[in-house]
Amino acid sequence: MNIKYLVIISILLTAGCAATYENRDLKPLDAKLNSNLGVLISVPKDGSFGDKQYSNSGRMTANAVRTAFGKYATKVDISDSCQGEGCLSEAYIIKYGYYVKPVILHWEDRATEWSGKSDRVEIQLVIYDTVTRQEIANSTYTGKSKWATFGGDHPQDLLAEPTNKFVDTLYR
Repeated sequence: MNIKYLVIISILLTAGCAATYENRDLKPLDAKLNSNLGVLISVPKDGSFGDKQYSNSGRMTANAVRTAFGKYATKVDISDSCQGEGCLSEAYIIKYGYYVKPVILHWEDRATEWSGKSDRVEIQLVIYDTVTRQEIANSTYTGKSKWATFGGDHPQDLLAEPTNKFVDTLYR
């Protein structure tokens, strides 16, 4: 076989073996977050694709966000009792410096190994200052699974890397 064809095949296989991510800032952060201030995270509504609802996807998303913020903030909690901007009017929120509202915009779990269609996830993170109740950052990121999954990959597997990268930019 010609070396040129081997190079092309290896490039295609390598490209199919890596998940891809994209981040888009809707409101860039003006100043870095203070790691001495706590973070409260709400659990988003579960994601869906077409008629299929992915139960527990909201909890998995909140856990990924908590893990990412936990590397920097002294206190990080998840709230099951409040969602959305309504959390900002709760009296206890003042003990946190930041409120994070994750939103699942897209959650698609495919049998990639059989269909060749990638798993996909799109998450929006909106960060609020709890004292001023103002939005201080807003970003979306997408993840697309690798083509050669050989089974076992799911949208939740696409959460950690882009979430960690985004939260790193908030503190560094």
